[in-house]
Amino acid sequence: MKIASYNINGINARLDNLLRWLKEARPDVVCLQELKAPDNRFPAQLLLDAGYHAIWHGQKSWNGVAILSRYAEIKETRRGLEGDPEDLHSRYIEAFINGVVIGCLYLPNGNPFPGPKFEYKLNWIKRLTKHAAKLNAFGLPVALVGDYNIIPTDLDTYKPEKYLENALFRPEARKLWTALLKQGWTDAFRKLYPKDRIYTFWDYLRNAYHRDAGLRLDHFLLNDKLVDRLDAAGVDKHVRGWDHSSDHAPVWVVLKDHLPDQAK
Repeated sequence: MKIASYNINGINARLDNLLRWLKEARPDVVCLQELKAPDNRFPAQLLLDAGYHAIWHGQKSWNGVAILSRYAEIKETRRGLEGDPEDLHSRYIEAFINGVVIGCLYLPNGNPFPGPKFEYKLNWIKRLTKHAAKLNAFGLPVALVGDYNIIPTDLDTYKPEKYLENALFRPEARKLWTALLKQGWTDAFRKLYPKDRIYTFWDYLRNAYHRDAGLRLDHFLLNDKLVDRLDAAGVDKHVRGWDHSSDHAPVWVVLKDHLPDQAK
């Protein structure tokens, strides 16, 4: 089972790139972020023609998340997070696909720091953590997938000193990230590549992609019911180099269909 995450940065503006990548990479499940489109402008039929069923939670001009699946029609289990009835941002959608609960998320950027946007980011992480605890309590395999807008460690940025006052790298956010992991979640990429520099985002400015001046912002958190099935992970970095590309590259993990003791 190949699960991918892709901050598309405008699904209609970059639909050709998305369809090209889907045909090339053939992921089984895809979590998309930053649709930047209301629900009625989501290209559901074109994605279905490409072999992908979809659920989506759109928003005009901003945010927006979706889950695509090659398996069958998708059973949606949640959209949005509890804890703030005034939060109207489209940042979370969840489904049960092929025996796995998949939460697709677009965590707030939080800039400028300090300020209300940063406080919103911290509160959103706390709400996510509460929901993650509920998911873990069900005893099912769970993956929390998406653009977390968090640089977890110095290893995840080309120049740590540049980001000391950036909401992506602030210790307050990283502390909450660590608390979430301690709840029983594993960072899939760091499980497989504990010491490698891996980036998933390259800014449009200052020729960042060609200088490989990147950040790791897109993450897969797997719970204890799923982590032993982790088989591979990677970044389709070349997609970031396509014309009119998103500033993120697609990232993916491959999960074994069954653990050895389950196959007996």
